[in-house]
Amino acid sequence: MSLPEVILWRELRKRPGGFKFRRQHPAGKYVLDFYCDALRLAVEVDGAAHDSEHAQHRDALRSRFLRSRGIAMTRIPAQLILEDVEPVVARIEEICRERRMSIAAPLHHPADGPPPRAGEDL
Repeated sequence: MSLPEVILWRELRKRPGGFKFRRQHPAGKYVLDFYCDALRLAVEVDGAAHDSEHAQHRDALRSRFLRSRGIAMTRIPAQLILEDVEPVVARIEEICRERRMSIAAPLHHPADGPPPRAGEDL
């Protein structure tokens, strides 16, 4: 792991906001920097290696693959982590809360109502 990833992992392993993250999580042929399984959310740390045109193309393919699997992704510039990790973690928590609200499952309601009373025909 790179230095920004180590710094961010120190914070994410504390489960900010109650959200559990994994590091170096496999997803198909890719390895995600950090992943919250409950929210299907990937957090990627982007350093200078992501600045080239070729790297941006690879990142776009990766993003498309993840979206096709229902995984949302947020990218964090490595420099922001190095400057001050606290606002980065606060933003990740905010994204997690928003994601939790957007994927919250509705309460279960049977499609055809309650079961029939005793003696009623089905």
